[in-house]
Amino acid sequence: MCDAHKIREQYNKVFAVLQNLDVEALHQKDKLAGELFMNQGITFTVYSDNAGIERIFPFDIIPRIITRAEWANIELGIKQRLKALNLFLKDIYNEQNILNDNIIPKELISSCPHYTREVFGIKVPYDVYVHISGIDLIRGEDGKFYILEDNLRTPSGVSYMLENREVTKRLFPDMLANNKVRMVNNYPLLLHQILLSLAPQQISNPTVVLLTPGIYNSAYYEHTFLARQMGIALVEGRDLLVDNHKVYMKTTSGLERVHVIYRRIDDDYIDPLMFRPNSALGVPGLMGAYRKGNVAIVNAVGNGVADDKAVYAYVPDMIKYYLNEEPVLNNIPTYQMSDAEARNHVFANIHNMVVKRTNQSGGYGMVMGNKISDEEWEKAKAEIEDDPRSFIAQPIIKLSTVPCFIDGKFQPRHVDLRPYALCGPDGVQIVPGGLTRVALREGSLIVNSSQGGGSKDTWVID
Repeated sequence: MCDAHKIREQYNKVFAVLQNLDVEALHQKDKLAGELFMNQGITFTVYSDNAGIERIFPFDIIPRIITRAEWANIELGIKQRLKALNLFLKDIYNEQNILNDNIIPKELISSCPHYTREVFGIKVPYDVYVHISGIDLIRGEDGKFYILEDNLRTPSGVSYMLENREVTKRLFPDMLANNKVRMVNNYPLLLHQILLSLAPQQISNPTVVLLTPGIYNSAYYEHTFLARQMGIALVEGRDLLVDNHKVYMKTTSGLERVHVIYRRIDDDYIDPLMFRPNSALGVPGLMGAYRKGNVAIVNAVGNGVADDKAVYAYVPDMIKYYLNEEPVLNNIPTYQMSDAEARNHVFANIHNMVVKRTNQSGGYGMVMGNKISDEEWEKAKAEIEDDPRSFIAQPIIKLSTVPCFIDGKFQPRHVDLRPYALCGPDGVQIVPGGLTRVALREGSLIVNSSQGGGSKDTWVID
């Protein structure tokens, strides 16, 4: 079924088990995995798909395995990065030293659509802005991990990481113990502890809620899953109200004070009095309560400025500026399309480049230079020249591949990795593993679920 000489050492035990199963048995496990996901209601929404919005998230039955040494390096790099990004967010909404010292161009920040002046000067608990992050990594052809992007607003996918592990336990009950795989299922407990620790007053039993946009959101399954796992209320904007700068939840027994909101709603929709007046998703007056320090909002409002893809290019400079350290994990080389010289270089080498919109996610708004037709490129080029600030370009990096079980045989597919980091008063904790996203189409480099990607269980082994 596979060439033993090409198996990486950490996969030996797994493939020893798989070699003893015939193709029919593997097909049965593959089918069972799909049924488990469907029965659990583990779906996501594709907004651009007219055929039907709910889709099962494709799952590959072969785990992705990361060694202890590789993980130690990833953990070190992510902790360093988040430390710098938190300091950057505090600085950018207060003294702005990094701008005044000309480390980052002022116009780059002032032109960022997610730079939220409304939160300027707000004191957040323990100076932590990024409580929950999903930092996307790829492994290059040199075997090293690189940071692809920082997700610091409302990162999603952690429920898939947890459910992938549960499905693996059902499919291969003995393999996890035999391979000394580190556990990930304490993530909801760690998250809940951090949320409780952020309550404005040191009260013994603070009320924490998860604020969702509702059932039509692409990650609604995850919202219900996490609220259930943490034993907290899942609320929509209409379930909350603000009175005298304090937030209350409507319950059958009257109003109950809310101290911490884990929000899965974008900044623009969170308070119609401050942002979009027509938003029915948010809570009128919430920002006033936030500014007074009467409620903690997780993640902090205004974080989008730090995961803008144009600002991403300056994170190594932030690490040097705030921490006086060299980055443990490097960025991918990034060209700012607002720089005429960089733009000309990209245009001349477009077949080796990927162009991305600075404030799009989910794989939308990407131009793969090696796949685009001349006609499409002319249209894209005109858009870039019309608004260069909204685009960056990066060389196309060959993502590393891992073995997958597709169409009855083992085949390599390109993957990335999204570890989830939790940051509270006591520092950063990262559950060992994360979400490995898989480009299921042969040769494809796009792993996003919205673009036909899938996922697999991620093991960190000792």
